[in-house]
Parts: sequence; structure tokens; C-alpha cells
Amino acid sequence: MDGWSALADPTRRTILELVAARPRAVRELADRLPVSRPAVSQHLKLLKQAGLVIDEAAGARRIYRVNPAGLAALRAQLDRFWGQTLLNFKQIAEQEDQ
Repeated sequence: MDGWSALADPTRRTILELVAARPRAVRELADRLPVSRPAVSQHLKLLKQAGLVIDEAAGARRIYRVNPAGLAALRAQLDRFWGQTLLNFKQIAEQEDQ
């Protein structure tokens, strides 16, 4: 799964926002969301596959945090998309002026 697809779900976007604020365990995330711990774990699994979060063991828990490299890659994709969109808009506007 890529970053775009991973963020299509509003729950995953909320999870990413929460771990961007500070690293968190699954239980902490589930306490803040209207979904179960297993559901949060599944969302985190997809975010991890997309490269947007990383995790580390802390005793019996796993702590999730944002993966800066994954966010940078997503940002680069968004910048390319935005640049192309602006170029297309400019071309259309220039055609209408003629």
C-alpha cells in the first residue's frame, strides 16, 4: 500500500496525526478513537506497510511514531502532483486568453 492509499481512510489519517504529535502505543490510540484495539493495530499495520510509521518494542508494548522518510516521500509525491496541477491550470488559462 502506498501513502496515498493509506491516508484514504479517515481513521488512519487521525492515527497518523496522533503519532505525529508524539509516539504512542496501540492502547493510547484506541483510547482516543471510536474503534477497537485490533482495528487500530490493523490500521497501524497498513500505515507501516506504506512507510508512514515505524515501531519499536518497549517491554510488552510497541510504540509507533511517524517515519520521517515516509512522510518526505509522500510530500514529494504531493509536490509533483501539485506542480503538475498548477501547470495544467496555467496552460488552460493561457488558451482561454488567446
